Amino acid sequence: MIKLLRKHHRWLGVILLIVLILFSFSGIIMNHRKLVSGIGIDRKYLPRNYSYHDWNFAAVRSTEKFTNDSILVYGNIGVWLTDSLFSRFTDFNTGFPKGVDNHKISKVLKLNDSLLVAGSLFGLHIYDTTVKHWEKITLPENEENVVDLLLRNDTLLVLTRSNLFASTNYQTFKRIDLPAPAGYDNKVGLFKTLWVIHSGAIYGLAGKLVVDFVALVIVFLSIGGFIMFVNKKKLKDKEHREHKRKILKRQYQWNLKWHNRIGYLTIVLLIITTATGIFLRPPLLIPIAEAKVGKIPYTELDTPNPWHDQLRRIIYIEKEDRYIISTVEAFYYTDDHFNSMVRFEKQPPASVMGVTVLEEKGDHTLWVGSFEGLFSWNYKTDEIIDLIDNKRWIRPTKKGHPVGAHKISGYAAHVGNHPLIFDYDKGTNSTFNKERFPAMPKEVIDKNPMPLWNVAQEIHTGRIYQFFMGDFYILVVPLTGLFTLYLNISGFIIWYKRYRTKKNNIFKPQKAQKKD
Repeated sequence: MIKLLRKHHRWLGVILLIVLILFSFSGIIMNHRKLVSGIGIDRKYLPRNYSYHDWNFAAVRSTEKFTNDSILVYGNIGVWLTDSLFSRFTDFNTGFPKGVDNHKISKVLKLNDSLLVAGSLFGLHIYDTTVKHWEKITLPENEENVVDLLLRNDTLLVLTRSNLFASTNYQTFKRIDLPAPAGYDNKVGLFKTLWVIHSGAIYGLAGKLVVDFVALVIVFLSIGGFIMFVNKKKLKDKEHREHKRKILKRQYQWNLKWHNRIGYLTIVLLIITTATGIFLRPPLLIPIAEAKVGKIPYTELDTPNPWHDQLRRIIYIEKEDRYIISTVEAFYYTDDHFNSMVRFEKQPPASVMGVTVLEEKGDHTLWVGSFEGLFSWNYKTDEIIDLIDNKRWIRPTKKGHPVGAHKISGYAAHVGNHPLIFDYDKGTNSTFNKERFPAMPKEVIDKNPMPLWNVAQEIHTGRIYQFFMGDFYILVVPLTGLFTLYLNISGFIIWYKRYRTKKNNIFKPQKAQKKD
């Protein structure tokens, strides 16, 4: 049994060497997004499917009219100024921190003739046309990830992933306490729980550093195991001189000693990190996607805010004097004063990754776009129309894949006489679009390399292998995770068996020698 485990452990470690090292370093990068936000990777060094074409990859979230003959185009490319015909583009990102990850804009609003406001991944920014420069505005609660903006009368509402803030002077903000919805059970999604455990964010920066250490341990064990594998092969070669054989043997023994020692000391952390990661990608994600569990006490999840990391979009329906707010789980409505948050009885299709389009179309109708598609939703009659496939949407009896055939990432209303949608993969190449949008200018492409964090994310989720594996890339994470669990457990069993045997030999009484 032990001999078989050794064989499996040795060969699995060699086979998974590169993948485990890539997983480890990409995980460390993902744990410190702000730290690496200024670093971008030229897309020419990446597989061709990561190249920009037709404004894909959420290059454009939406547009905002700036003057009578100019429009602001914004999204993952930052903010660009163009004319009404979209014939030329001018960089409008002066004042944002350097680095394309700092230019990921969720919303731009024109407040008045001299002021603009932009919400980004790393904060809220105000643009004064007299100084022509974006300036960051500090929000309460140290919130940074602004997901939506709304101007009602003279009040600016800023929606982050966890809170809603309001301001009339656009400089100082106060938090609006959104009440918990009816039936709130103070539970959190199992997926979210596993995510923060896997990343270490469950205990903030300290937890992330612990997981970073685990990642370095995996790298050390992987490289050390490979060195032992190679050295053992070389030791069997009798052509090596005695001096070289002694060096190889010392290297082998040193690596074996520390491979075993570090491995057994960190085995619990290794198993927890590996096991939680398996469920964060399909297909094992699907069965846990809607499961909820209690908040783990004394962790980052243990917050009294019922909307922590839940909020995504907000819109105001003037004729009904109500706000509609989308979260990662559902759509809610509330009155002018946010006295209650009521969940709509029936929900439109929307990806758990969040709503990307929320537009009022009158007569109790909203356009709802996400990675599940684009739909017209009458929240009074519950009639839902699939706008891309041009058919009535039938509510499925069971939850399916969280991503649909049309991954809607943006919407623009300032293009000709018809609205324009942006698909994450296809860009503007959709049968829905009746207007043409110009090709991406070379200047826009050249100034928008792929953020290092996103490259790490593609590696960590296994999507980087899609260019040669096709749809089978989806199996990289679960299979690697399962094999790594087997590596961890088999390694511990091998060490424990050897440790117990060695211990028993030390304390085993020696037989008395016979006298002559």
